[in-house]
Amino acid sequence: MNGVLYDFADGLYLNITNRCPCRCEFCIRNFTDHLGGTDSLWLDREPTVEEVIALLQAEDLSPYSEAVFCGYGEPTERLDEMLAIARWIKANTPLRVRVNTNGLSDLIHGRDTAADFEGVVDSVSVSLNQCTAEKYAALCHPVYGEAAFPALLTFTKNIRAHVPDVRMSVVGVIPAEDEEACRRIAEDLGVFFRVR
Repeated sequence: MNGVLYDFADGLYLNITNRCPCRCEFCIRNFTDHLGGTDSLWLDREPTVEEVIALLQAEDLSPYSEAVFCGYGEPTERLDEMLAIARWIKANTPLRVRVNTNGLSDLIHGRDTAADFEGVVDSVSVSLNQCTAEKYAALCHPVYGEAAFPALLTFTKNIRAHVPDVRMSVVGVIPAEDEEACRRIAEDLGVFFRVR
């Protein structure tokens, strides 16, 4: 299946959905069809768990240090499938498992999802992207409106109890004062911050 696995730096990336509750103005999918060694990250259909595992089994995993759920959609849109694949990776490979997320899993699924990640995911990177609900909604256009921002903060706070490495990030397109405010939010939540 073209576009499900792709490599970037020393990570093997898993693109398991194109669905996302946000329409971020800076999103890479607005500007190109591909990343890494793939022709296109637009999926004809979502792969099954079994199909992803078969692709992983056929792949030489030795060049990679981690498997990263990140593609042209929000991986937690397929939370159960993502976690099933992650469990297989943890049981059958030496790779660490990271999830790059917009932090809206709780809104997507209508419940607190943080505990689902425990023992399955080694690292979570939450895209913070702005420092207030109003600015976040204007930049990322979530279907949940301004409710998205406090939800992603709550998700980040909760996930810290279940995943050893939690980070927040922003894209370097926002004003410096907003970037600094985002850094303070991450520090207040006790997580690492980076500009990507």
